[in-house]
Order: sequence, then C-alpha cells, then structure tokens
Amino acid sequence: MTDDPIVGNLMRHQSRIIMNMISPQLDQPSLYAAFDVFPSAKGSATHIHHAARHLFEFKQGGLLFALGNDVLPNYQEDKGVEIIRFSRPVPNFLRRTMQFGGHLASCLSAQAEHLKICQFRDPWSGIPILAQNDRRYHTVYEVNGLPSIELPALYPKLGQRTQAKIRALEQHCYMQSDRVVTPSQHIAQHLVAQGVPESKISVIANGADSSQRCAKNPHAPERYLLYFGALQPWQGVDVLLKAFAQLADLTTWHLVICSSIKSAKEQPYRKLAEKLGVAERVIWQSQLPKDQLASWLQHAYLTVAPLTTCERNVQQGCCPLKILESMAVGVPVVASNLPVVQEIISSPLLGRLVPPDRPSDLARAIRVLIESPEQVAHIGKQARRHIQSHFSWQHNQDKTRQMYQDHHCQGGAPAQQAVLSIGQDYYDAFDYQSFDGEPGGHMDADAELGASFFDS
Repeated sequence: MTDDPIVGNLMRHQSRIIMNMISPQLDQPSLYAAFDVFPSAKGSATHIHHAARHLFEFKQGGLLFALGNDVLPNYQEDKGVEIIRFSRPVPNFLRRTMQFGGHLASCLSAQAEHLKICQFRDPWSGIPILAQNDRRYHTVYEVNGLPSIELPALYPKLGQRTQAKIRALEQHCYMQSDRVVTPSQHIAQHLVAQGVPESKISVIANGADSSQRCAKNPHAPERYLLYFGALQPWQGVDVLLKAFAQLADLTTWHLVICSSIKSAKEQPYRKLAEKLGVAERVIWQSQLPKDQLASWLQHAYLTVAPLTTCERNVQQGCCPLKILESMAVGVPVVASNLPVVQEIISSPLLGRLVPPDRPSDLARAIRVLIESPEQVAHIGKQARRHIQSHFSWQHNQDKTRQMYQDHHCQGGAPAQQAVLSIGQDYYDAFDYQSFDGEPGGHMDADAELGASFFDS
C-alpha cells in the first residue's frame, strides 16, 4: 500500500468498514469520486454531471463514486458507466467521510490495474486514491472548494487544531496529485499561495447552456425577482431579504426563492422574512426538478446572487453556477462585487455588481433595473451572448479534453513523495464532537434519479 503516515493512518481507520461493500462489475478505465449526493438539486451535482461525463467520454467508460441516500440505488450501470453510492447513514460528518473513503478504497482495490485516470473533488476521496505508491493511474484533484475553509461556517464549534488537520489533508492531496484543476482564477491564486506550483494548475471555468424555452408556471406571480441555489451562510440570502424589505413600496413585485435544500432547513430565513414584514411577498420552492427550476428562471425579471464577504468567497473563491445559468438564458444578474464574480460579469453591459453585505445598495440596484426594462432586456441579450462565447459546457469539455491530452493523462504517472509526516494518533486526535448534529448550512440534498447518467 503506502509508507506515508497520513495515508496509512486513515486507511487503518477505514479497514474496519470495507467488508461486504459493493464493487464495480466492469473493468473501468477511469474513476470520478465526489463526496456529494448525486444526482441532487445542488449546483455541485450539475458540475459533477458534466465533469464526470467529460472524463468518461474521454476514456470511453468510467466509474462514478458518490454519496447516496435512502432514495437513490447503491449501484447503477448505464451505457458502460457504473455508479456506486455510499448510502450508509452516519450522522457524524467526519466519521461519514472516513467510511466513505473506506468504501472507495475497496472499489479501488478491485479496479486499480484497469484505471488510467482518477479524478476527485475533495480530500475525503483523494486520500484513498493517492494511497498506492505504485499506482498506474493519473490523478487529478478538482478543487472547487476547500473543506478547511467551508466547514467552519457550517460547524461553528470546529476548533483550530482540527481545521489545521483538514488543511494538511488538502495539502497532501494537491501536492501529491499529478494535476490540479479549478474553475476560477481566484481559487488558482489561493492554491499558488499555499505552495502549489502554478504550472500544475489548470483553470477551467464552469459552464451553462441555453435551455429550451419553458412555459411559465401557472402559479408564478406576474413579476418577480429570483434567487436559486443553496442556503449556506455565505450565499447572503439574509442580505437579499433585508434588501427586499426596502422595496416594500413595490407591492406588485414578489421574491421567489428556489432552494436546493429540504424545506425544513429554510425555517431561519422564513422567520427572518416574517420579522421583516415581507413573508407574504416571498414564494418558497424547494428541491425542484430541473425543468421546473428552468421555468422559474426563464420567466424571472432578474436574479440575485448576494454572496457575502467571507473567507469562502474572498480568500478561497468559487465559480457560481447560478450566475452562469441565469446569464445563459438571458436573465440579468445583480450580484456582489467580488473578484470571483468579476471573472464572469466583467462589464456593466453583462450585469450589475453591488458592494457585498449592504442591503441598501442591493435594493437600490434592483430598483433602478425595475425602473429600466429596456436596459434589463439589453443586459440580458449581452449576457446570453457572453456565456455562449466563453462559458458554455462545450467550452468546458474542450478545455478539459485538452488538459487530459496535454498532460498525458493516460496512466503510468509515478507516485510523488509524501509531503507530510503525521504521527499515529493523527486521526484519533480529530475533534469528532464538533461534527455531531446538523450543520449550520447545507451539505446534502435529495433529488429524483434521472433515467440515464447522460440525461441532462
């Protein structure tokens, strides 16, 4: 296996849970691993769908290893693609990551001699993938976000020592992987500051495509603003509700919030809407299928992406799919003026940027656009052309394929030397109690299972 202590410790902890696991039935040339429920209503599931599909088409087959739930099957096979899901209910988040890794390690042991490329989204997947010193597959770490930065916002009791240990896992993964790919220049700059060689990083932005025109939902109000996505603290939904309260004189306008989470987790924001006196003008929709969400999006006057000033958005960065998807269908976006947003909305002709965390400025920008319908129509057309020219999923696929080809992702990549040396008590010393109970934000989402992995 490996002489690396960081990997050895984790694999020893996982060794108790890899018996009687589901194994791949086919010899697969590629693996895509993600500690996310797939499919789901989350934007991450959209990214996983396209990223895994691009990998599997490049290698003509593959295994997707992801989280499941009590609705999704633990095993699927479709058109040469296998999906294996870890669905065991483990309430403690950190223990769930370790058991997930143990199941993935079992799958790897059955497939290692056939695999040519292994791509992963998180350190929980990366540790078992990188565990073999004599691996013959190429490894790609897809950094869309870093748990060491995002988890403290969801688990406020998370201590500095545990955060440092999680950062060490991340460092192990991006230093030992053969390639690092990220959707944002801002994330790439953060990784370079952490010691990742710039030459090792490929920046490939997320994508979005124009969808077929949908009929308006018969229950939709005549005129409405839209927020869609998850409700983690960094999304700024509280800022949006406060801004909407300052538009109280616009009595014929509604705010629609299409959240990607279970309705029970919306309660703090529903209570805030009641406190602000806007509850009657806020319409809530939860975990909508894609066709229903598309209808709400296409008929919105504009959408809002009120990302907050926080470590996740400012230091780490992101590439918000909600912005890309709105622009792709010609619906203008009012968003926070952050570097990660400027990578997409690079001109006032493409959208409106406002200072983050300032409800009054957000309300003012929305009001100006409500009073300028011709300007809104013009921005929508320009935004749609911009996405078609620079941010389509076809652009994403072409750049991904080029990355695989340029960096010889055909297997045979030598394992690198371990970059960390951690004692035997490394995992025993994690603060597991910090991860008990429900997170303060959203981690998983349920969704209906499509007929095919390749269905969009």
